[in-house]
Amino acid sequence: MNGIRWLEIAVTAPAEAAEAIAEVLSRYVPHGVAFDYGPVPADEADWERPPLPRDTFTVLAYLPMTPGWEDARQRIEEGLWHLRQILPFPPPRFRVLEEEEWSEAWKAHYDVLRVGPFVIQPTWRRAELRPGELLIELDPGMAFGTGTHPTTRLCLQALAEWLRPGERVLDLGTGSGILAIAAVRRGAGWVWALDIDAVAVRVAEENVRRNGVSDRVEVTQGSLSEALARGERFDGILANILAPVIRQFCEQGWGALLRPGGWVIVSGFLCGEQEESVREALANAGLTVCGRWVEADWVALGARRE
Repeated sequence: MNGIRWLEIAVTAPAEAAEAIAEVLSRYVPHGVAFDYGPVPADEADWERPPLPRDTFTVLAYLPMTPGWEDARQRIEEGLWHLRQILPFPPPRFRVLEEEEWSEAWKAHYDVLRVGPFVIQPTWRRAELRPGELLIELDPGMAFGTGTHPTTRLCLQALAEWLRPGERVLDLGTGSGILAIAAVRRGAGWVWALDIDAVAVRVAEENVRRNGVSDRVEVTQGSLSEALARGERFDGILANILAPVIRQFCEQGWGALLRPGGWVIVSGFLCGEQEESVREALANAGLTVCGRWVEADWVALGARRE
């Protein structure tokens, strides 16, 4: 992609609108979106962001300015305009980046992050580990899942509480591979990480190798249909995806992939109507909700197969 210019799209919004904005953007950008609190110092490799309010996010997306990009921008603006009639937030901001600027721009929004026992360290920064902490070295590579969004943090918290040593885990929609790597760091015996996006698969494979866990994490392009076709059973399933996709997985019978007593941890949705729809879908799939983790307006649920 040398020489391609990129259109950066930035939308600052309250938490309750962030996921909807991300959904609109993700229809037209090829590499997913990022959730950010603001840039970090570029010249301080060991800098760690102090705690910040978590009620406002900037949602970022990068659109390659290849043939058809003008139409994509127009559709993005139209989609966001309609969304703003329901959930008020400022209009999007646009700027054009050269290839070199783009490659560095998205890196400015990631820094060392601590979630429970996990320390997520971008490859261009350094973290001082404390006793008992588990290091995950990550190059997001424009794939979703870096810990900057509450749903990823909620999944990490839930995983730290529920995972038992030696368990076999399925990570649906692995993104950067962060949850798969975290599961192994926490003691999982083996993880199958799936994603439908080829870019995410490549990024996840690189992160798995970087963390030295290739012997316990298998990364594959695919989704639930591939898992059902393979017919393996798992002790746990992770899915940090949107509510409609989780409901679809429930309808497709993903409970059959779980061993008796197995668990699922799901996130990617808001408290309220979205949470209730996911709860109903989990119940219809024969799964009993017995865990709940909340940050701001976001929620993760844990359920077990009796």
